[in-house]
Amino acid sequence: MNNNNKPIAMFDSGVGGLSVLEAVTQLLPNEKFIYLADQSHVPYGSRDLSEIQKFSKEISKFFIERGAKLIVVACNTASAAALEVLRMEFSNISFVGMEPAVKPAAEKTETGVVGVLATRATFQGELYTSVVERFVKDVKIIQDPCIGLVQQIEAGNFEGEETEEILKNALLPMLEENIDTIVLGCTHFPFVFPAIEKIVGPHVRLINPAPAIAKQVHRLLEKENKLANSEKQGKVEYLTTGNLIHFKSILGKLGMDGSVERIDWGKELSLV
Repeated sequence: MNNNNKPIAMFDSGVGGLSVLEAVTQLLPNEKFIYLADQSHVPYGSRDLSEIQKFSKEISKFFIERGAKLIVVACNTASAAALEVLRMEFSNISFVGMEPAVKPAAEKTETGVVGVLATRATFQGELYTSVVERFVKDVKIIQDPCIGLVQQIEAGNFEGEETEEILKNALLPMLEENIDTIVLGCTHFPFVFPAIEKIVGPHVRLINPAPAIAKQVHRLLEKENKLANSEKQGKVEYLTTGNLIHFKSILGKLGMDGSVERIDWGKELSLV
């Protein structure tokens, strides 16, 4: 296969990275994609660093064997835990990872108070700490891990009482502190955008990093002369390590389509 027409590969612990996939496919409609949801291990946010690194390395190896030309770590937790390890171990392929959008939030806030929603693992990672230390000076950051929200989104509960309760517990204290900007520091969270807006109102800015990730993917492919040279609409191949029927139902709910297969964790990843 011509290098330019090889797929862009993308993975997340579950369905969260689909928010990134959506942004990248909009910007690069002619590209082929492989998306892997590691739903047998979701959520990554409560797992040990070494475990997340192991999963990320196995998935990256699997993608490289499938001929990927670039890998997107479409998961904030996996990016925080494993991105640098992946770049060292697989130096022959480029990786794009997620970085909490604290810098643009700090630049745009007018009240000087920013809320960040992310998993505990992301907050504890060196990447997040480094971003805050480098770019946040006179801005107050209020963090919340939104415990249970990833599981609600994985279940397809983008709204409803339980989802709303988790969000209220996180957001109402932030509103009392006069936040005007919220960073969505987990790729799952854009799927509850309307539920968040319902609580915070139209005057609080929500920052979703997915469009910036799409631009970075485009920049890297252009730099490496790997942009697809086909004018045909690209296709997405979806893979899950979890329940195939449930994953298909989430895709349907999001209006996304493509072939879906289940893969299995043995000693290594393989198609069932």
